[in-house]
Amino acid sequence: AAAGGERREGRRLPPHSPSGLVLQTVEMHTGGEPLRVVPRLEAAEAAAAEGLSLLSLRREVAAAQDHVRRALMHEPRGHAGMYGAVVVRGGAAAAGAHLATLFLHGAGYSTMCGHAVLALGRFALDYGLVPAPSCPETAVRLQCPCGPVTAFVPWDGHRSGNPVRFHSVPAFAAATDLAIDVPGYGKVTVDIGYGGTFYAFLSAEQLGLDVCSSKTRDLVSAASAVTEAVKKQFKLHHPESEDLAFLYGTILTDGKDAFSEEPTTNICVFADEQVDRSPTGSGVTARIALQYHKGLIQLNQTRKFRSSTTGSFFTGKAEAKFGDYNAVIVEVSGEAFYTGTATFTVEEEDPLKYGFFLK
Repeated sequence: AAAGGERREGRRLPPHSPSGLVLQTVEMHTGGEPLRVVPRLEAAEAAAAEGLSLLSLRREVAAAQDHVRRALMHEPRGHAGMYGAVVVRGGAAAAGAHLATLFLHGAGYSTMCGHAVLALGRFALDYGLVPAPSCPETAVRLQCPCGPVTAFVPWDGHRSGNPVRFHSVPAFAAATDLAIDVPGYGKVTVDIGYGGTFYAFLSAEQLGLDVCSSKTRDLVSAASAVTEAVKKQFKLHHPESEDLAFLYGTILTDGKDAFSEEPTTNICVFADEQVDRSPTGSGVTARIALQYHKGLIQLNQTRKFRSSTTGSFFTGKAEAKFGDYNAVIVEVSGEAFYTGTATFTVEEEDPLKYGFFLK
């Protein structure tokens, strides 16, 4: 029996004695955009138990636990397009919600992520975070750094399904027809919309590009130049918190903003030249808010948005007006899928243990 035990032990996959951090994840994607879910991060839950708000927790984790983000997002465990979410249960962070979440990417921590919310809706049901799911659809309340959002997830009594939809935080137009001088490209006109985070929007045509046929590398360079120019030439404000008042990225479009049954194509370049593989949930939210503000779309008119990188689709519609700012609650819908699970180890003696990033 002992010999058999040794043989079995010998066949176990290494590492046999992890010397450092061990991180278990659930791997998902929404419209091709990855989501690495960290079901538990004890340091984050301990900080949440002290009564920190989620925006404060975001600052705390960035200051004290950033090695976790780097280890999971950067190479060799991640890649330049990796995205993640840390699930936080309990404490003030998750007050009144089934779960709270912090969003991770290659350069830091976002305040909202629609593709992640769609995936986390499914995860919450399948992981048992919602006490009594109902058929055929269950509402999952998530606390995001930008505020509360609700996902609506198909449930057959055993497992979650698709499509998932969510209702956004109040979304609004921050600026329209803003003249920006972009070095290397000249003067362009941009709109700035808020969908849980701020984006600049413009047609790729203004930069001499085509969102459907130009090389992704050229679209990324142009979008990044716009982001940098807008940051220098326009001051953002958010009515609730200055922690939300930053430009997350630029979304280049095919210019088809007026309502149509035909899909409109865009590409989102965010953070440090990171490319969203999906049509971008918070971007769809902000773009619908802009179209509504400009009178190009009415309440409850559903538009289809296509990612220029993968061809995946989200739909979006303005559900209801909200308070000042001509704000709207936007419903975004898409499909999220599981791709696996992983156990990552960090060996203390590894000189690259917390990852590296190629530019």
